[in-house]
Amino acid sequence: MTTMHQEHPTHEHSHGADCGHTPVQHGDHVDYAHDGHLHREHSGHWDECEPAGHAEHAAHAHAHGPDCGHESVQHGDHVDYLHDGHRHAQHDGHVDEH
Repeated sequence: MTTMHQEHPTHEHSHGADCGHTPVQHGDHVDYAHDGHLHREHSGHWDECEPAGHAEHAAHAHAHGPDCGHESVQHGDHVDYLHDGHRHAQHDGHVDEH
């Protein structure tokens, strides 16, 4: 799945271990959950880290929800769940990779 390059031009601070935002491992980098968005540092600026397109996570063994045991992160108009190094979101009866 490809990640769009969308610069976040009004980012007023740097994220890091002590910034207070939830870190999310995302492939080869770390995103930070901030105001319903996921931000990543890229070439000296901050990007919105959003997947391009719709990627279903096949063969997902359980449904995510408030009591599933996985950490949740607000992501726009829905909640992602951190699971095995991925962000999962329930969508139309299946789970998407975010």
